[in-house]
Amino acid sequence: MTTSTRTGSGANAVLAVAPAAPAEAAAHFAARLASYTDVSDVAAALSAGADPGFVLLDSRSTESWEQGHVPGAVHLPTALIPGRAEQLLDRSVPVVTYCWGPGCDGAARAALALALLGYPVKEMLGGIEYWIREGFEIETGTGPGAGPQDTGRRERREPDPLTTARASASCGC
Repeated sequence: MTTSTRTGSGANAVLAVAPAAPAEAAAHFAARLASYTDVSDVAAALSAGADPGFVLLDSRSTESWEQGHVPGAVHLPTALIPGRAEQLLDRSVPVVTYCWGPGCDGAARAALALALLGYPVKEMLGGIEYWIREGFEIETGTGPGAGPQDTGRRERREPDPLTTARASASCGC
């Protein structure tokens, strides 16, 4: 049930609250894009072959990391950020955080912890769930650089047609 005042007689729920003025909307969406990025944009930046200009940070537990993570990501669980961020991250390089997916605020908590420590940060919307659903490669196990016991293995699943275009690497947004 919509409790807001309708903008006109017979107005539908979409227009029950009038759209923001264009300048207000532009400010809102610019602020949103300054704080968030999406899986496709991160994947494109990482696969371009050059330094993407950011560090991708997986804020989940070690068990979750070993179950599957984005290749090249840094593993730093949210609870460890205050004590370990300085050892692993450069404050001059933006950090993009991710966790499980849209139903998890772990990436937002990690982004907040990093911002409070002075790091420029964005959250990757969709997390590892949408990374996998869009058909991007994941790495399981400890991954490259973990040492001689490295058990990392890469895999890719078929894209979910509900989350990405089948015939294209990009949604065209």
